[in-house]
Amino acid sequence: MNLKEIISSTDSYNFHSHTQFCDGRDTISDMASAAVDGGFTHFGFSPHSPLAIPSPCNMKLSDVDAYKSLVAEADRRYASACRFYTGMEIDYLNPSWGPASQLFADMGLDYAIGSVHFIRNRRGEYIDIDGHFDSFKQKMAKYFDNDIRYVVEEFYRASNEMLAAGGFDILGHFDKIAHNASCYRPGIEDEGWYIDLVNQYISNIIASGIVVEINTKAREQHGRFFPAERYWGRLVDAGVPIAVNSDAHYATRVNASRSEALSILKSLRNG
Repeated sequence: MNLKEIISSTDSYNFHSHTQFCDGRDTISDMASAAVDGGFTHFGFSPHSPLAIPSPCNMKLSDVDAYKSLVAEADRRYASACRFYTGMEIDYLNPSWGPASQLFADMGLDYAIGSVHFIRNRRGEYIDIDGHFDSFKQKMAKYFDNDIRYVVEEFYRASNEMLAAGGFDILGHFDKIAHNASCYRPGIEDEGWYIDLVNQYISNIIASGIVVEINTKAREQHGRFFPAERYWGRLVDAGVPIAVNSDAHYATRVNASRSEALSILKSLRNG
């Protein structure tokens, strides 16, 4: 699989999707059928990886073989229409657990997405800072002493650490913290320290040569992409390879808001 070649030669792909093996709501069979009906020629499954800590959203290590088998079955079934790939969205926790860990290298995956969903609080506990804002707000009080700057800085510290360690092919929703942080403190994305954090991270991303995901999952409900559009021009100008993924958790969302993102990208590249 040549990921960069695929995303540069066609728009009929999606490499970020979730099924019954993690927090997705539909089966691999249902998602595959929707992908074919939607005209995709390349479609990747990316369950949230097994973790070293408890998480209801992540797949079990014991399910990996069954997952791979079902993806292979879908690939055989629709071989003439669409290629299906065995991927994984691997959570970075620390230098001992993340996309660069040998555990994942030994799985024989077609590709990996590197993402940060969990960060450490000052007591060393790993807390999921993704998900609905109501839950995030409660966690801010319970685990982080309502220190939103600490949460944002820790998110980007872990993100930079993951980027440096490598072991993945696509960088997932690299400013995902922005949504909950902005709901918690409106205007935070315009604060100087926040802008500096993101710009330094983008500099590191550019230097890495990694494929960056534009994640369209939240566009319809929350009116935003990840990363935010304000950063796309810099990525395009630097020649960063970009994959537009829907992060679908439902079969009906396999192509959600991708056409809008692809159109914006095209305008930037032609501008």
